[in-house]
Amino acid sequence: MLMNLFKFKGGVKPPTNKTQSVGQPIAAAPLPSRLVVPLHQSIGGTPRPVVQAGDKVLKGQLIGEADGWISAAVHAPTSGTVVAVAMHVQPHPSGLDALCVVIEPDGKDEWITRQPVDYKALTPEQVRERLQQAGVVGLGGAVFPTHGKLTASKTVAMEEMVVNGAECEPFITCDDLLMRERAEEVVRGIGIFRDLLQPKKVLIGIEDNKPEAAEAMRAAVKAVGENFEVVAVPTLYPAGGAKQLIRVLTGKEVPASKRSTDLGVQCFNVATAYTAWRAIAHGEPVVSRLVTITGNVHEPRNYEVLIGTPMDELLKLATPHPDTDGIVMGGPMMGFLVPEPGVPVVKATNCLIAHSDRLFPPKAPEMPCIRCGSCAQACPHELQPFEMYWFSRAKNFGKTQEYHIFDCIECGCCSFVCPSRIPLVQYFRFAKSEIWAREREKNAADQAKERFEFKQFREEREKAEKAEKLAKAAAAQAAKKAAEAAAAAAAGDAPAPAAEATAPAPAAAPSAADAEKAAKLATIQAAMERAKAQREAAQPKNTDHLTPEQQRAAEEIESRRTSAGLVPPETPVNEKSE
Repeated sequence: MLMNLFKFKGGVKPPTNKTQSVGQPIAAAPLPSRLVVPLHQSIGGTPRPVVQAGDKVLKGQLIGEADGWISAAVHAPTSGTVVAVAMHVQPHPSGLDALCVVIEPDGKDEWITRQPVDYKALTPEQVRERLQQAGVVGLGGAVFPTHGKLTASKTVAMEEMVVNGAECEPFITCDDLLMRERAEEVVRGIGIFRDLLQPKKVLIGIEDNKPEAAEAMRAAVKAVGENFEVVAVPTLYPAGGAKQLIRVLTGKEVPASKRSTDLGVQCFNVATAYTAWRAIAHGEPVVSRLVTITGNVHEPRNYEVLIGTPMDELLKLATPHPDTDGIVMGGPMMGFLVPEPGVPVVKATNCLIAHSDRLFPPKAPEMPCIRCGSCAQACPHELQPFEMYWFSRAKNFGKTQEYHIFDCIECGCCSFVCPSRIPLVQYFRFAKSEIWAREREKNAADQAKERFEFKQFREEREKAEKAEKLAKAAAAQAAKKAAEAAAAAAAGDAPAPAAEATAPAPAAAPSAADAEKAAKLATIQAAMERAKAQREAAQPKNTDHLTPEQQRAAEEIESRRTSAGLVPPETPVNEKSE
Protein backbone atom coordinates (compact mmCIF):
# COMPACT_ATOMS: atom_id res chain seq x y z
CA MET A 1 0.00 0.00 0.00
CA LEU A 2 1.40 3.36 -1.00
CA MET A 3 1.45 6.11 1.57
CA ASN A 4 1.18 9.81 0.98
CA LEU A 5 4.52 11.17 2.14
CA PHE A 6 5.24 14.72 3.23
CA LYS A 7 8.32 16.87 2.83
CA PHE A 8 10.45 18.86 5.22
CA LYS A 9 12.04 22.14 4.24
CA GLY A 10 15.69 22.25 3.28
CA GLY A 11 18.09 19.33 3.29
CA VAL A 12 21.05 18.44 1.09
CA LYS A 13 22.31 15.48 -0.94
CA PRO A 14 25.97 14.82 -0.14
CA PRO A 15 27.74 11.78 -1.67
CA THR A 16 26.53 8.74 0.27
CA ASN A 17 29.73 6.62 0.20
CA LYS A 18 27.81 3.63 1.57
CA THR A 19 28.51 0.92 -1.00
CA GLN A 20 32.09 0.40 0.20
CA SER A 21 31.07 -1.16 3.54
CA VAL A 22 28.02 -3.26 2.60
CA GLY A 23 29.75 -5.87 0.47
CA GLN A 24 30.51 -8.25 3.36
CA PRO A 25 28.35 -9.57 6.21
CA ILE A 26 28.67 -8.41 9.81
CA ALA A 27 31.78 -9.79 11.52
CA ALA A 28 32.58 -10.12 15.22
CA ALA A 29 35.53 -8.01 16.32
CA PRO A 30 38.09 -9.97 18.35
CA LEU A 31 38.71 -9.33 22.04
CA PRO A 32 40.95 -6.29 22.51
CA SER A 33 43.96 -6.12 24.83
CA ARG A 34 41.88 -4.19 27.35
CA LEU A 35 38.47 -2.56 27.64
CA VAL A 36 37.92 0.98 28.90
CA VAL A 37 34.20 1.22 29.71
CA PRO A 38 32.95 4.75 30.47
CA LEU A 39 30.26 4.88 33.13
CA HIS A 40 28.49 7.84 31.52
CA GLN A 41 27.24 6.67 28.12
CA SER A 42 23.78 8.18 27.93
CA ILE A 43 21.88 11.39 28.43
CA GLY A 44 21.13 11.73 32.12
CA GLY A 45 22.96 10.86 35.30
CA THR A 46 26.32 9.14 35.65
CA PRO A 47 26.01 5.53 36.89
CA ARG A 48 27.77 4.70 40.16
CA PRO A 49 30.59 2.14 39.95
CA VAL A 50 29.84 -1.09 41.83
CA VAL A 51 33.23 -2.75 41.23
CA GLN A 52 36.78 -1.90 42.20
CA ALA A 53 40.30 -2.78 41.10
CA GLY A 54 41.03 -6.46 41.53
CA ASP A 55 37.44 -7.67 41.13
CA LYS A 56 36.71 -10.57 38.78
CA VAL A 57 33.78 -9.90 36.45
CA LEU A 58 31.75 -11.94 33.96
CA LYS A 59 30.38 -10.79 30.64
CA GLY A 60 27.17 -8.88 31.23
CA GLN A 61 27.86 -8.29 34.95
CA LEU A 62 26.72 -4.94 36.33
CA ILE A 63 29.64 -2.53 36.80
CA GLY A 64 27.75 0.79 36.88
CA GLU A 65 24.41 1.21 38.62
CA ALA A 66 21.87 3.72 37.27
CA ASP A 67 21.70 6.71 39.60
CA GLY A 68 18.21 7.92 38.69
CA TRP A 69 15.25 7.44 36.39
CA ILE A 70 16.91 9.14 33.41
CA SER A 71 20.01 6.97 33.59
CA ALA A 72 20.98 3.53 32.32
CA ALA A 73 23.14 0.80 33.80
CA VAL A 74 26.56 -0.20 32.41
CA HIS A 75 27.88 -3.77 32.19
CA ALA A 76 31.14 -5.63 31.68
CA PRO A 77 31.59 -6.36 27.93
CA THR A 78 33.54 -9.57 28.63
CA SER A 79 34.89 -11.64 31.49
CA GLY A 80 38.16 -10.64 33.11
CA THR A 81 39.70 -8.59 35.90
CA VAL A 82 38.98 -4.97 36.80
CA VAL A 83 42.36 -3.23 36.54
CA ALA A 84 41.24 0.22 37.63
CA VAL A 85 38.30 2.55 38.11
CA ALA A 86 39.87 5.79 36.93
CA MET A 87 39.55 8.82 34.67
CA HIS A 88 40.22 8.38 30.94
CA VAL A 89 39.83 10.54 27.84
CA GLN A 90 36.44 10.21 26.17
CA PRO A 91 35.43 10.17 22.48
CA HIS A 92 34.16 13.76 22.60
CA PRO A 93 35.24 16.94 20.77
CA SER A 94 36.22 18.51 24.12
CA GLY A 95 38.82 15.84 24.85
CA LEU A 96 37.73 15.79 28.48
CA ASP A 97 38.07 12.68 30.62
CA ALA A 98 35.46 10.80 32.62
CA LEU A 99 35.27 7.93 35.09
CA CYS A 100 35.81 4.54 33.44
CA VAL A 101 36.09 0.90 34.48
CA VAL A 102 39.20 -0.67 32.92
CA ILE A 103 38.92 -4.43 32.37
CA GLU A 104 41.65 -6.85 31.32
CA PRO A 105 39.95 -9.71 29.40
CA ASP A 106 40.71 -13.29 30.44
CA GLY A 107 39.96 -14.63 26.96
CA LYS A 108 37.07 -16.85 28.13
CA ASP A 109 34.27 -14.40 27.27
CA GLU A 110 32.19 -16.13 29.95
CA TRP A 111 28.61 -14.85 30.39
CA ILE A 112 26.67 -14.28 33.58
CA THR A 113 23.61 -16.48 34.10
CA ARG A 114 21.15 -14.94 31.66
CA GLN A 115 17.48 -14.79 32.56
CA PRO A 116 15.18 -14.35 29.56
CA VAL A 117 11.58 -13.46 30.33
CA ASP A 118 8.22 -13.34 28.61
CA TYR A 119 7.61 -9.62 28.69
CA LYS A 120 3.87 -10.12 28.19
CA ALA A 121 3.72 -11.69 31.67
CA LEU A 122 5.23 -8.54 33.19
CA THR A 123 3.67 -5.20 33.95
CA PRO A 124 4.72 -2.27 31.74
CA GLU A 125 6.64 -0.79 34.66
CA GLN A 126 8.57 -4.06 35.13
CA VAL A 127 9.48 -4.13 31.43
CA ARG A 128 10.74 -0.54 31.57
CA GLU A 129 12.78 -1.36 34.67
CA ARG A 130 14.39 -4.37 32.96
CA LEU A 131 15.33 -2.21 29.97
CA GLN A 132 16.92 0.34 32.29
CA GLN A 133 18.86 -2.34 34.16
CA ALA A 134 20.00 -3.79 30.82
CA GLY A 135 21.43 -0.41 29.77
CA VAL A 136 19.22 -0.01 26.68
CA VAL A 137 19.60 3.49 25.21
CA GLY A 138 18.92 5.11 21.85
CA LEU A 139 21.59 3.83 19.45
CA GLY A 140 20.78 6.27 16.68
CA GLY A 141 23.09 8.84 18.25
CA ALA A 142 21.06 10.56 20.97
CA VAL A 143 21.64 7.74 23.55
CA PHE A 144 18.56 8.75 25.54
CA PRO A 145 17.57 6.00 28.02
CA THR A 146 14.92 4.04 26.14
CA HIS A 147 12.72 3.20 29.13
CA GLY A 148 12.16 6.94 29.62
CA LYS A 149 10.51 7.16 26.18
CA LEU A 150 8.20 4.20 26.70
CA THR A 151 5.60 5.96 28.82
CA ALA A 152 2.75 7.37 26.78
CA SER A 153 1.37 10.82 27.43
CA LYS A 154 -1.54 10.87 29.87
CA THR A 155 -3.32 13.62 27.97
CA VAL A 156 -2.57 12.83 24.29
CA ALA A 157 -3.40 9.50 22.71
CA MET A 158 -0.50 7.75 20.94
CA GLU A 159 -1.35 7.88 17.25
CA GLU A 160 1.84 6.74 15.52
CA MET A 161 5.08 5.06 16.51
CA VAL A 162 7.88 5.82 14.04
CA VAL A 163 10.83 3.43 13.73
CA ASN A 164 13.90 5.05 12.23
CA GLY A 165 15.78 2.97 9.70
CA ALA A 166 16.60 5.89 7.42
CA GLU A 167 20.34 6.11 8.27
CA CYS A 168 20.81 9.26 6.19
CA GLU A 169 24.38 10.17 7.23
CA PRO A 170 27.01 9.37 4.55
CA PHE A 171 29.41 6.42 5.09
CA ILE A 172 27.33 4.81 7.90
CA THR A 173 25.77 1.40 7.07
CA CYS A 174 25.47 -0.42 10.43
CA ASP A 175 21.66 -0.07 10.56
CA ASP A 176 21.40 -1.17 6.92
CA LEU A 177 23.31 -4.41 7.64
CA LEU A 178 21.38 -4.92 10.90
CA MET A 179 18.06 -4.83 9.04
CA ARG A 180 19.35 -7.09 6.29
CA GLU A 181 20.73 -9.79 8.61
CA ARG A 182 18.68 -9.53 11.83
CA ALA A 183 15.37 -8.15 10.66
CA GLU A 184 13.19 -10.56 12.66
CA GLU A 185 14.76 -9.60 15.99
CA VAL A 186 14.38 -5.92 15.08
CA VAL A 187 10.68 -6.48 14.37
CA ARG A 188 10.17 -8.35 17.65
CA GLY A 189 11.85 -5.49 19.52
CA ILE A 190 9.49 -3.06 17.79
CA GLY A 191 6.66 -5.26 19.06
CA ILE A 192 7.79 -4.69 22.65
CA PHE A 193 7.69 -0.93 22.15
CA ARG A 194 4.29 -1.20 20.45
CA ASP A 195 2.80 -3.17 23.34
CA LEU A 196 4.04 -0.60 25.88
CA LEU A 197 2.89 2.50 24.00
CA GLN A 198 -0.22 1.10 22.29
CA PRO A 199 -0.05 3.32 19.17
CA LYS A 200 -2.72 3.09 16.51
CA LYS A 201 -0.10 2.71 13.77
CA VAL A 202 3.56 1.62 13.51
CA LEU A 203 5.59 3.10 10.64
CA ILE A 204 9.11 1.89 9.76
CA GLY A 205 10.90 4.51 7.65
CA ILE A 206 13.83 3.39 5.48
CA GLU A 207 15.54 5.54 2.84
CA ASP A 208 14.94 4.33 -0.69
CA ASN A 209 18.67 3.74 -1.26
CA LYS A 210 18.42 0.64 0.99
CA PRO A 211 16.08 -1.67 -0.96
CA GLU A 212 17.60 -4.87 0.48
CA ALA A 213 16.98 -3.70 4.05
CA ALA A 214 13.42 -2.64 3.27
CA GLU A 215 12.65 -5.98 1.66
CA ALA A 216 14.14 -7.90 4.59
CA MET A 217 12.05 -5.89 7.04
CA ARG A 218 8.86 -6.48 5.07
CA ALA A 219 9.54 -10.21 5.04
CA ALA A 220 10.21 -10.20 8.80
CA VAL A 221 7.02 -8.25 9.53
CA LYS A 222 5.06 -10.82 7.54
CA ALA A 223 6.83 -13.77 9.19
CA VAL A 224 6.21 -12.48 12.72
CA GLY A 225 2.59 -11.70 11.86
CA GLU A 226 2.62 -7.99 12.62
CA ASN A 227 0.84 -5.22 10.74
CA PHE A 228 3.71 -2.73 10.73
CA GLU A 229 4.12 -0.57 7.62
CA VAL A 230 7.58 -0.45 6.03
CA VAL A 231 7.83 2.81 4.12
CA ALA A 232 10.57 3.85 1.69
CA VAL A 233 11.31 7.56 2.16
CA PRO A 234 13.25 9.77 -0.27
CA THR A 235 17.01 9.88 0.23
CA LEU A 236 17.67 13.38 1.50
CA TYR A 237 19.93 14.38 4.35
CA PRO A 238 18.88 14.73 7.22
CA ALA A 239 15.78 12.58 6.67
CA GLY A 240 17.05 10.38 9.52
CA GLY A 241 16.53 13.14 12.08
CA ALA A 242 13.64 12.23 14.37
CA LYS A 243 11.63 15.37 13.69
CA GLN A 244 12.29 15.20 9.95
CA LEU A 245 11.25 11.54 9.70
CA ILE A 246 8.12 12.22 11.74
CA ARG A 247 7.31 15.06 9.35
CA VAL A 248 7.84 12.87 6.27
CA LEU A 249 5.76 9.93 7.54
CA THR A 250 2.98 11.67 9.47
CA GLY A 251 2.94 15.27 8.30
CA LYS A 252 3.25 16.49 11.88
CA GLU A 253 5.73 19.24 12.70
CA VAL A 254 7.12 19.00 16.21
CA PRO A 255 7.72 22.52 17.60
CA ALA A 256 10.98 23.19 19.39
CA SER A 257 9.15 23.86 22.64
CA LYS A 258 7.35 20.50 22.61
CA ARG A 259 8.10 16.80 22.51
CA SER A 260 6.79 14.47 19.86
CA THR A 261 4.62 12.71 22.46
CA ASP A 262 2.66 15.97 22.81
CA LEU A 263 1.55 15.35 19.23
CA GLY A 264 0.88 11.64 19.78
CA VAL A 265 4.10 10.38 18.13
CA GLN A 266 7.20 8.60 19.43
CA CYS A 267 10.35 7.64 17.50
CA PHE A 268 12.91 4.82 18.01
CA ASN A 269 15.95 3.60 16.12
CA VAL A 270 16.02 0.08 14.66
CA ALA A 271 19.20 -0.78 16.57
CA THR A 272 17.52 0.29 19.81
CA ALA A 273 14.64 -2.10 19.12
CA TYR A 274 17.12 -4.91 18.44
CA THR A 275 18.98 -4.44 21.75
CA ALA A 276 15.67 -4.21 23.62
CA TRP A 277 14.65 -7.61 22.24
CA ARG A 278 18.01 -9.13 23.19
CA ALA A 279 17.68 -7.71 26.70
CA ILE A 280 14.16 -9.05 27.28
CA ALA A 281 14.07 -12.31 25.32
CA HIS A 282 17.69 -13.39 25.90
CA GLY A 283 18.63 -11.63 29.13
CA GLU A 284 21.57 -9.90 27.45
CA PRO A 285 22.43 -6.37 28.58
CA VAL A 286 23.96 -3.96 26.06
CA VAL A 287 27.65 -4.88 25.95
CA SER A 288 28.26 -4.48 22.21
CA ARG A 289 26.95 -2.71 19.14
CA LEU A 290 27.40 -2.70 15.36
CA VAL A 291 30.03 -0.24 14.10
CA THR A 292 30.87 0.67 10.50
CA ILE A 293 34.64 0.84 9.84
CA THR A 294 35.24 2.77 6.62
CA GLY A 295 37.02 5.70 5.05
CA ASN A 296 40.73 5.58 4.25
CA VAL A 297 41.01 1.80 4.68
CA HIS A 298 41.62 -1.25 2.48
CA GLU A 299 38.74 -3.37 3.83
CA PRO A 300 35.71 -1.35 5.00
CA ARG A 301 33.20 -3.49 6.86
CA ASN A 302 30.65 -3.63 9.70
CA TYR A 303 31.71 -5.28 12.96
CA GLU A 304 29.95 -6.21 16.15
CA VAL A 305 32.20 -4.50 18.68
CA LEU A 306 32.42 -4.73 22.47
CA ILE A 307 31.78 -1.46 24.28
CA GLY A 308 35.09 -0.11 25.56
CA THR A 309 37.25 -1.39 22.68
CA PRO A 310 40.08 1.08 21.86
CA MET A 311 39.33 2.67 18.48
CA ASP A 312 42.87 2.35 17.16
CA GLU A 313 42.80 -1.44 17.72
CA LEU A 314 39.43 -1.65 15.98
CA LEU A 315 40.58 0.40 13.00
CA LYS A 316 43.44 -2.02 12.37
CA LEU A 317 40.87 -4.69 11.40
CA ALA A 318 40.08 -2.70 8.26
CA THR A 319 43.79 -2.14 7.39
CA PRO A 320 44.04 1.66 7.18
CA HIS A 321 46.21 3.28 4.52
CA PRO A 322 49.57 4.69 5.65
CA ASP A 323 48.44 8.32 5.23
CA THR A 324 45.61 7.92 7.79
CA ASP A 325 46.02 10.81 10.22
CA GLY A 326 42.98 10.56 12.49
CA ILE A 327 39.67 8.88 13.30
CA VAL A 328 36.27 10.47 12.75
CA MET A 329 33.53 9.14 15.02
CA GLY A 330 30.16 9.37 13.28
CA GLY A 331 29.59 10.58 9.76
CA PRO A 332 31.26 13.42 7.88
CA MET A 333 28.31 15.77 8.48
CA MET A 334 27.86 15.49 12.24
CA GLY A 335 30.91 13.50 13.29
CA PHE A 336 34.15 14.77 14.84
CA LEU A 337 37.81 13.85 15.06
CA VAL A 338 38.40 11.95 18.29
CA PRO A 339 41.00 13.55 20.58
CA GLU A 340 43.14 10.39 20.83
CA PRO A 341 43.27 7.23 18.67
CA GLY A 342 42.93 4.99 21.74
CA VAL A 343 39.64 6.38 23.06
CA PRO A 344 37.01 3.66 23.61
CA VAL A 345 34.00 2.67 21.58
CA VAL A 346 30.83 3.74 23.41
CA LYS A 347 27.13 3.12 22.87
CA ALA A 348 26.92 6.24 20.66
CA THR A 349 29.67 4.98 18.31
CA ASN A 350 27.96 3.92 15.09
CA CYS A 351 30.81 4.58 12.66
CA LEU A 352 34.57 5.12 12.56
CA ILE A 353 36.00 6.82 9.47
CA ALA A 354 39.74 6.69 8.87
CA HIS A 355 40.62 10.30 8.09
CA SER A 356 43.14 11.51 5.55
CA ASP A 357 43.67 14.68 3.54
CA ARG A 358 43.17 12.65 0.40
CA LEU A 359 39.67 11.60 1.47
CA PHE A 360 38.77 14.87 3.20
CA PRO A 361 40.82 17.67 1.59
CA PRO A 362 41.49 20.66 3.84
CA LYS A 363 38.91 23.37 3.40
CA ALA A 364 39.89 26.60 1.73
CA PRO A 365 40.24 29.62 4.03
CA GLU A 366 37.05 31.03 5.50
CA MET A 367 35.72 34.05 3.59
CA PRO A 368 33.34 36.80 4.75
CA CYS A 369 29.63 36.03 4.76
CA ILE A 370 27.90 37.46 1.68
CA ARG A 371 24.39 36.92 3.13
CA CYS A 372 23.36 34.84 0.11
CA GLY A 373 20.79 32.93 2.16
CA SER A 374 21.88 29.47 0.95
CA CYS A 375 22.23 28.29 4.55
CA ALA A 376 18.68 29.36 5.37
CA GLN A 377 17.34 27.51 2.32
CA ALA A 378 19.16 24.31 3.34
CA CYS A 379 18.27 24.41 7.06
CA PRO A 380 15.74 21.64 7.83
CA HIS A 381 14.51 23.55 10.91
CA GLU A 382 13.78 26.76 8.96
CA LEU A 383 16.28 28.82 10.95
CA GLN A 384 18.41 31.74 9.78
CA PRO A 385 21.97 30.47 10.19
CA PHE A 386 23.60 33.61 8.77
CA GLU A 387 21.98 35.73 11.51
CA MET A 388 23.00 33.23 14.20
CA TYR A 389 26.51 33.28 12.77
CA TRP A 390 26.87 37.06 13.01
CA PHE A 391 25.64 37.19 16.60
CA SER A 392 27.69 34.14 17.62
CA ARG A 393 30.79 35.74 16.19
CA ALA A 394 30.01 39.01 17.99
CA LYS A 395 29.36 37.06 21.22
CA ASN A 396 25.89 38.58 21.39
CA PHE A 397 24.43 35.41 22.81
CA GLY A 398 21.12 36.97 23.75
CA LYS A 399 20.44 37.67 20.10
CA THR A 400 21.40 34.15 19.08
CA GLN A 401 18.70 32.88 21.42
CA GLU A 402 16.21 35.25 19.85
CA TYR A 403 17.00 33.49 16.57
CA HIS A 404 16.35 30.09 18.25
CA ILE A 405 19.90 28.77 18.24
CA PHE A 406 18.89 25.86 20.47
CA ASP A 407 16.55 24.61 17.75
CA CYS A 408 19.67 23.87 15.68
CA ILE A 409 20.39 20.12 15.53
CA GLU A 410 23.93 20.74 14.18
CA CYS A 411 23.22 18.64 11.09
CA GLY A 412 25.81 20.57 9.05
CA CYS A 413 23.60 21.38 6.06
CA CYS A 414 24.39 25.09 6.38
CA SER A 415 28.15 24.52 6.46
CA PHE A 416 27.86 22.10 3.52
CA VAL A 417 26.25 24.67 1.20
CA CYS A 418 28.05 27.83 2.40
CA PRO A 419 29.93 29.38 -0.59
CA SER A 420 32.19 31.27 1.84
CA ARG A 421 33.23 27.99 3.48
CA ILE A 422 32.30 29.26 6.95
CA PRO A 423 32.18 26.46 9.57
CA LEU A 424 28.80 27.63 10.78
CA VAL A 425 28.12 24.65 13.04
CA GLN A 426 31.34 25.35 14.96
CA TYR A 427 30.17 28.88 15.69
CA PHE A 428 26.80 27.57 16.87
CA ARG A 429 28.42 25.00 19.15
CA PHE A 430 30.60 27.75 20.62
CA ALA A 431 27.58 29.97 21.26
CA LYS A 432 25.62 27.15 22.87
CA SER A 433 28.50 26.20 25.16
CA GLU A 434 28.95 29.84 26.24
CA ILE A 435 25.24 30.21 26.98
CA TRP A 436 25.26 26.99 29.00
CA ALA A 437 28.36 28.11 30.92
CA ARG A 438 26.82 31.48 31.75
CA GLU A 439 23.59 29.81 32.78
CA ARG A 440 25.54 27.54 35.13
CA GLU A 441 27.34 30.56 36.61
CA LYS A 442 24.06 32.38 37.06
CA ASN A 443 22.48 29.38 38.74
CA ALA A 444 25.49 29.06 41.04
CA ALA A 445 25.26 32.77 41.94
CA ASP A 446 21.52 32.50 42.55
CA GLN A 447 22.04 29.51 44.80
CA ALA A 448 24.77 31.34 46.74
CA LYS A 449 22.46 34.34 47.15
CA GLU A 450 19.66 32.09 48.39
CA ARG A 451 21.99 30.45 50.90
CA PHE A 452 23.19 33.87 52.19
CA GLU A 453 19.65 35.23 52.49
CA PHE A 454 18.52 32.10 54.30
CA LYS A 455 21.46 32.41 56.70
CA GLN A 456 20.50 36.00 57.47
CA PHE A 457 16.88 34.99 57.97
CA ARG A 458 17.91 32.17 60.29
CA GLU A 459 20.12 34.47 62.38
CA GLU A 460 17.36 37.09 62.70
CA ARG A 461 14.86 34.39 63.62
CA GLU A 462 17.19 33.01 66.29
CA LYS A 463 17.71 36.51 67.74
CA ALA A 464 13.95 37.11 67.84
CA GLU A 465 13.33 33.73 69.47
CA LYS A 466 16.04 34.42 72.09
CA ALA A 467 14.62 37.87 72.88
CA GLU A 468 11.13 36.42 73.16
CA LYS A 469 12.34 33.74 75.56
CA LEU A 470 14.13 36.35 77.72
CA ALA A 471 11.06 38.57 77.78
CA LYS A 472 8.82 35.67 78.78
CA ALA A 473 11.24 34.62 81.51
CA ALA A 474 11.48 38.18 82.86
CA ALA A 475 7.71 38.58 82.74
CA ALA A 476 7.22 35.31 84.59
CA GLN A 477 9.75 36.34 87.24
CA ALA A 478 8.13 39.76 87.69
CA ALA A 479 4.68 38.20 87.93
CA LYS A 480 5.94 35.76 90.54
CA LYS A 481 7.48 38.54 92.64
CA ALA A 482 4.32 40.64 92.37
CA ALA A 483 2.21 37.69 93.46
CA GLU A 484 4.50 37.01 96.42
CA ALA A 485 4.36 40.68 97.44
CA ALA A 486 0.59 40.74 97.23
CA ALA A 487 0.32 37.55 99.28
CA ALA A 488 2.66 38.94 101.95
CA ALA A 489 0.70 42.20 102.15
CA ALA A 490 -2.59 40.34 102.49
CA ALA A 491 -1.18 38.16 105.29
CA GLY A 492 0.45 41.01 107.27
CA ASP A 493 -2.21 43.70 106.98
CA ALA A 494 -5.40 41.63 107.37
CA PRO A 495 -8.23 43.85 108.96
CA ALA A 496 -10.19 42.93 112.07
CA PRO A 497 -13.38 40.95 111.51
CA ALA A 498 -15.59 43.86 112.65
CA ALA A 499 -14.11 46.10 110.05
CA GLU A 500 -14.42 43.69 107.16
CA ALA A 501 -17.56 45.33 105.84
CA THR A 502 -15.94 48.73 105.55
CA ALA A 503 -12.41 47.61 104.47
CA PRO A 504 -11.47 48.35 100.87
CA ALA A 505 -11.27 45.40 98.45
CA PRO A 506 -7.81 43.87 98.00
CA ALA A 507 -5.87 45.00 94.94
CA ALA A 508 -6.41 42.91 91.84
CA ALA A 509 -3.60 40.65 90.61
CA PRO A 510 -1.24 42.39 88.20
CA SER A 511 -2.32 42.11 84.55
CA ALA A 512 -0.20 40.64 81.73
CA ALA A 513 0.57 44.15 80.47
CA ASP A 514 1.83 45.16 83.92
CA ALA A 515 3.95 42.05 84.10
CA GLU A 516 5.46 42.77 80.66
CA LYS A 517 6.18 46.38 81.70
CA ALA A 518 7.84 45.17 84.88
CA ALA A 519 9.95 42.74 82.86
CA LYS A 520 11.13 45.52 80.57
CA LEU A 521 11.99 47.72 83.59
CA ALA A 522 13.91 44.83 85.12
CA THR A 523 15.82 44.34 81.87
CA ILE A 524 16.69 48.04 81.69
CA GLN A 525 17.78 48.08 85.32
CA ALA A 526 20.00 45.05 84.74
CA ALA A 527 21.60 46.76 81.73
CA MET A 528 22.28 49.88 83.80
CA GLU A 529 23.91 47.79 86.51
CA ARG A 530 26.15 46.09 83.94
CA ALA A 531 27.16 49.47 82.51
CA LYS A 532 27.99 50.76 85.95
CA ALA A 533 30.12 47.72 86.69
CA GLN A 534 31.94 48.18 83.38
CA ARG A 535 32.66 51.84 84.20
CA GLU A 536 34.01 50.92 87.60
CA ALA A 537 36.20 48.25 86.07
CA ALA A 538 37.58 50.82 83.65
CA GLN A 539 38.86 53.23 86.33
CA PRO A 540 42.40 54.50 85.76
CA LYS A 541 45.12 52.45 87.43
CA ASN A 542 48.55 53.39 88.85
CA THR A 543 47.34 56.77 90.27
CA ASP A 544 48.75 56.32 93.79
CA HIS A 545 52.06 58.13 93.31
CA LEU A 546 51.20 61.08 91.04
CA THR A 547 53.19 64.28 91.23
CA PRO A 548 51.20 67.45 92.00
CA GLU A 549 51.45 68.48 88.32
CA GLN A 550 50.15 65.06 87.11
CA GLN A 551 47.34 65.18 89.69
CA ARG A 552 46.35 68.67 88.56
CA ALA A 553 46.38 67.62 84.88
CA ALA A 554 44.23 64.55 85.62
CA GLU A 555 41.71 66.66 87.51
CA GLU A 556 41.47 69.11 84.59
CA ILE A 557 40.83 66.22 82.18
CA GLU A 558 38.16 64.80 84.47
CA SER A 559 36.56 68.21 84.74
CA ARG A 560 36.33 68.52 80.99
CA ARG A 561 34.92 64.99 80.63
CA THR A 562 32.34 65.66 83.33
CA SER A 563 31.25 68.93 81.74
CA ALA A 564 30.95 67.15 78.37
CA GLY A 565 28.67 64.51 79.91
CA LEU A 566 31.06 61.64 79.36
CA VAL A 567 31.31 60.73 83.06
CA PRO A 568 28.53 61.22 85.64
CA PRO A 569 29.63 63.83 88.23
CA GLU A 570 28.90 61.49 91.14
CA THR A 571 31.46 58.94 89.89
CA PRO A 572 34.94 60.45 90.31
CA VAL A 573 37.38 58.57 88.18
CA ASN A 574 40.37 59.06 90.39
CA GLU A 575 38.62 57.88 93.56
CA LYS A 576 40.84 55.34 95.28
CA SER A 577 39.38 52.08 96.37
CA GLU A 578 39.61 51.34 100.03
